[in-house]
Amino acid sequence: MADGSASADDRSREQRDTARTVLVAGTASHVGKSTVAAGLCRLLADRGVDVVPYKAQNMSNNARAVSKGERGDGGGEIGISQYVQARAARVPATVDMNPVLLKPRGEGESQVVVHGEALGHYSADSYYDSYWERAREAARESWERLAADHDVVVAEGAGSIAEPNLRERDLANVETARFADAEILLVADIERGGVFASLVGTLELLPEDLRERVVGAVITKFRGSREILVPGIEDFEQRTGVPVLGVLPYDDPGLPAEDSVSLPPEGKRSLEGTDDNVPSEQCVTVAVPRLPRISNFTDFEPLARVPGIRVAYLPLDAPLEADAVVLPGTKNTVDDLLALRESGMAARIECFDGPIVGLCGGYQLLGERITNGSIEGTGEGDEFEGLGLLPVETRFETEKHVEPVSRGISGVGPLSGATGEVSGYEIHMGRTRLVGDAERPFRESGAATERVFGTYLHGLFENETVRRAFVGNVREAAGLDEPTGETVPQPSPYDRAATLLSEHVDLGWLYE
Repeated sequence: MADGSASADDRSREQRDTARTVLVAGTASHVGKSTVAAGLCRLLADRGVDVVPYKAQNMSNNARAVSKGERGDGGGEIGISQYVQARAARVPATVDMNPVLLKPRGEGESQVVVHGEALGHYSADSYYDSYWERAREAARESWERLAADHDVVVAEGAGSIAEPNLRERDLANVETARFADAEILLVADIERGGVFASLVGTLELLPEDLRERVVGAVITKFRGSREILVPGIEDFEQRTGVPVLGVLPYDDPGLPAEDSVSLPPEGKRSLEGTDDNVPSEQCVTVAVPRLPRISNFTDFEPLARVPGIRVAYLPLDAPLEADAVVLPGTKNTVDDLLALRESGMAARIECFDGPIVGLCGGYQLLGERITNGSIEGTGEGDEFEGLGLLPVETRFETEKHVEPVSRGISGVGPLSGATGEVSGYEIHMGRTRLVGDAERPFRESGAATERVFGTYLHGLFENETVRRAFVGNVREAAGLDEPTGETVPQPSPYDRAATLLSEHVDLGWLYE
């Protein structure tokens, strides 16, 4: 293979007048594609380039409600990575940036979301038999709109780009590369071992037309001196003709994670604040029960970056040793409620005397009763007793509520002191009503008592007024003052991703 960067660039200019598309593809899942794509978006935006992110098909339970853009009014769902990449590109996120989203719900099924709207729950076989052609057309339509309105599209692939068994239905990689006439940047993770074998094998398995589009490779998550890799890099380049454009050191810019693969191992904590100078005796722990069907766990990453805060994802059979509890969202509220009961965690939460917050599915779990309706799969009219910590009842219905929101907050309970306007998004299928004495933290929405707070608002802790109030109340309940020690200012995760690429990757092919 000769100089792929030049041929791909010439081809893109000669064959079409639409935007240039760069596909960030991987040798496997979780190799750093999202970080590389976000870094490219920020670097191009900083140069004044009109750039947008794109992923034809995503599989994630971490979603965001965004504008439908040209698709119409209201909100729709996209994967968290494309929302993050849109922020890196400094453009509003729309459903065209992730036209097909699959949200796993267990038992081999996923909820299929096309152009932001849920179509239903399907097994893999039924999806590919009945909906794949529709999904492919939706993906192509979205790319065409983005390519017509912008200068560069940074597309993210999914998993491995070289899977012979999936090649004929690989929407995020093979199909995207072809209909977008994309240049391909190959990303491989050295931490897993066998990085050169992965790269060579990937190139060997690629169809010839895709192999010709590869402009180069980036090796990620490297620890040590780059000189150690030189013999391997030289051998790889000689074998394939594909240049290794950079080696990224092991570094986490702090971008929100896309899926539960990124959760810390059971019993381990997430990020532990931004200030290592906070003594352990001045720290507080916020426990997040590790629900089997946890979703939108990125809600807690803003808390984990606060100095003196430890966010602990607890196995359901673990002791509840914490200063506060936050119940996360879930893709199946009833099944996770039953898991809480069976493990004994439900009883431990019911007896917990510190601040408790429930977000979305966690809000539903805190209520007195859940009427299943037809959504959770246990039969019309089934009722389940919730944790009983908030006087609310939830009934599941077929209509899904998806909306980016901005609301005034009346800080009460664990969020007392929070004021002003807060923003976030709602993605849920249940309808929750107040049936007892509790305060409304938002107008006609949510419920709160002196120590328990529930809301459908995802992204709650991204709002500084909420984050500051919650942390202050947790520290007060634990009998602690504000931590001492110097706080080190941190750059944005988007700028950190961009710096990581600019310092370690040759991007001349991109800027030509």
